[in-house]
Amino acid sequence: MRWIIATRSRGKLTELVPMLADRGIAAVGLEDAGIAHDRAEDDIECYASFEENALAKARWFAALTKLPCLADDSGLCIDALDGRPGVRSRRFAVDERHVRRSGASDDDANNDAMLDACWNSGWAPPWAAHFACVAAFVDVERELCAHGRTDGVIVPEPSGTGGFGYDPYFVSTTLDVSFAVASREQKARVSHRARAIEHLLTRVLADGSAASGR
Repeated sequence: MRWIIATRSRGKLTELVPMLADRGIAAVGLEDAGIAHDRAEDDIECYASFEENALAKARWFAALTKLPCLADDSGLCIDALDGRPGVRSRRFAVDERHVRRSGASDDDANNDAMLDACWNSGWAPPWAAHFACVAAFVDVERELCAHGRTDGVIVPEPSGTGGFGYDPYFVSTTLDVSFAVASREQKARVSHRARAIEHLLTRVLADGSAASGR
């Protein structure tokens, strides 16, 4: 029995699929499962907490596919911005009405908006921050959640070409390099998502029936 990972993000799948494979779990993202994008998906993450958003996604796609579903919601929380972007991390540029520079990707636009907000906060760089994540698992028998967090700082200049999202600007306190510089193995040891997923998998796999989707 395979699992569905409730994401269309290639960057996130690059991180998550190997983590599950290390536990003997075959998993695919929404595109690879042949699930066409439905505009209703865009309204799933409408809640004020990471946990509510993660559970909403896992419930939605578990019901749609009739397969065990893993979902997560995560975000960057910056002290100088009173915890923003938080649950709005993926949509921060839109929320800030940031004018997108020509050719900028969604990640570029969000990073530009984030840096503008940090500079306008009155706080000097580097800016203390953390990534937070809630991972959720839903199958026919139960719903489970687990939390993860990793601390670091936001720096004004990007470094590295790996990762995705805010990774080039987030320097991990533990690794002392940005998440875009860190290897997959390094990031898997300390990242908020890795910690949440590992905690969740430990709980799910403690009961083989949950893992199998029976």
